[in-house]
Amino acid sequence: MSEDRTHVQEFFGARAADWDRKFPGDGPAFTTAVTEFGLRPGDRVLDAGCGTGRAMTALRAAVGPGGTVLGVDLTPQMLAAARRAGRDAEGALLLADVARLPLRDEVLDAVFAAGLIAHLPDPGANLRELARVVRPGGGLALFHPIGRAALAARHGRELTPQDMRAEHNLGPLLSGSGWDMASYADDDDRFLVLAVRRP
Repeated sequence: MSEDRTHVQEFFGARAADWDRKFPGDGPAFTTAVTEFGLRPGDRVLDAGCGTGRAMTALRAAVGPGGTVLGVDLTPQMLAAARRAGRDAEGALLLADVARLPLRDEVLDAVFAAGLIAHLPDPGANLRELARVVRPGGGLALFHPIGRAALAARHGRELTPQDMRAEHNLGPLLSGSGWDMASYADDDDRFLVLAVRRP
């Protein structure tokens, strides 16, 4: 686990300063995904693995001034970039590991996770940890601004049946972690899976 944490911190820490400039066109995809997530005014939402906080403006707009937005990331440089971009005005930013969240049980209404699942060292246990902090009936959104095939092409690799984000793999993984998959979309221009926290 410590080696995985260190690798993630090194990988994203080295890229944090240029992250937003590298993906300048992703904003509308984040906004659309948050809209489809169906958050309500007053909701308490966690942006898990928030990076530079690209979802936080849309999350704040969805939950309104009476809601709570918390961004959590493992990489200090990513959080620093989020603050430089002014995204800490949309919610609190916290340096923490989503595998061990410093939050009470069932304190949240929803978790939004952009690009997170591929970087979880123990996806089943880590998804259970996200379920722990969400109330029964609350939501989970697993998002990426491009689909699996486009992402694989970007990284010069082929999709395989073993891909964790494939529907036939992700459904049982979510189910075994306290979530019921509600919808699955894997298009060229976005990947969005919505799930509901099981009672």
